[in-house]
Amino acid sequence: MRFEICGSRMESLPVTTKNDNHRKGVRSKGIQTSSSSSSSSSSSSKSSLIMAFFSCVAWLYVAGRLWQDAENRNLLTTLLNNNSAQRPKVLTVDDKLMLLGCRDLERKIVEAEMELTLAKSQGYLKGHPHQNRRLLAVIGVYTGFGSRLKRNVFRGSWMPRGEEALKKLEERGVVIRFVIGRSPNRGDSLDRNIDEENRSTKDFMILEGHEEAQEELPKKAKIFFSTAVRNWDADFYVKVDDGIDIDLEGLIELLERRRGQDGAYIGCMKSGQVIAEEGKQWYEPEWWKFGDERTYFRHAAGSLVILSKNLAQYININSVSLKTYAFDDTSLGSWMMGIQATYIDDSHLCCGSIKQDKVCSTA
Repeated sequence: MRFEICGSRMESLPVTTKNDNHRKGVRSKGIQTSSSSSSSSSSSSKSSLIMAFFSCVAWLYVAGRLWQDAENRNLLTTLLNNNSAQRPKVLTVDDKLMLLGCRDLERKIVEAEMELTLAKSQGYLKGHPHQNRRLLAVIGVYTGFGSRLKRNVFRGSWMPRGEEALKKLEERGVVIRFVIGRSPNRGDSLDRNIDEENRSTKDFMILEGHEEAQEELPKKAKIFFSTAVRNWDADFYVKVDDGIDIDLEGLIELLERRRGQDGAYIGCMKSGQVIAEEGKQWYEPEWWKFGDERTYFRHAAGSLVILSKNLAQYININSVSLKTYAFDDTSLGSWMMGIQATYIDDSHLCCGSIKQDKVCSTA
């Protein structure tokens, strides 16, 4: 009885066989395998992202370094070029020869310019083909816009009248021209009247670069001698005021005796007091340059001054740098002091004296 009950109980209890246990083990292993594979795949994707991030960072770093290196190279190249330009260069023998050749060429250019200036002053000018021989003298008679009456008096007395008479005098070696500048108001009636008078008389030297005014007389002397020596080849160049009469034959004779004398500064030599009081006649604004005695240096009176050709050439070449004072005669005298000029004090040229054999007189 008990046996049966136990037997029935035993039959009703579940029986676990070996196959069941095997299936359970397989299922449990499958569960474990799927969970482990899902976790490993998520771990690999995270690793890929991390590696990609680090790769980007590394690429950016490398690119930045390359860009910085390129900037540094450019900076170093610039500094090297600047330093090399500032460093003294070692000249080769060829470089030194080239440098010496350039200096020699520069010297030759200067010499050629001086020879050209000399050729121009000797008459080799366009528009002056008739100047084949040297003249005795070029005489410039200073005049002004209001001096037409004086000019007409001169033309009827010591100065030849008319173009034909002037040409005959030039054949003897003497050129005479009235010397005048331009009006401060260029092209006005003053300029037009002079141009009209010159068309009929042909006896003017019009200084286009000079403004005609009393205070501009020292500059007029520079421009006159420079223009005359450029246009005519003569032994002497003579400046005459329009307030004197000339014994033309006596002047020609005097110049003939002096012909061939270089460096001649000829005139009625004088000195005189320097006027320092403003407002007085002959006031010299730069009086303080003449010393405590306030006396002018020796110079030719301005009414009639004669320069030999080489002195006129000197004025022409150095006109830009020549200092002018209040008056033309003292300015001209100051230019002669700095060179080897021969001062010739000729009493025949003292126009205000009572000497009988003088070649000029006050008009």
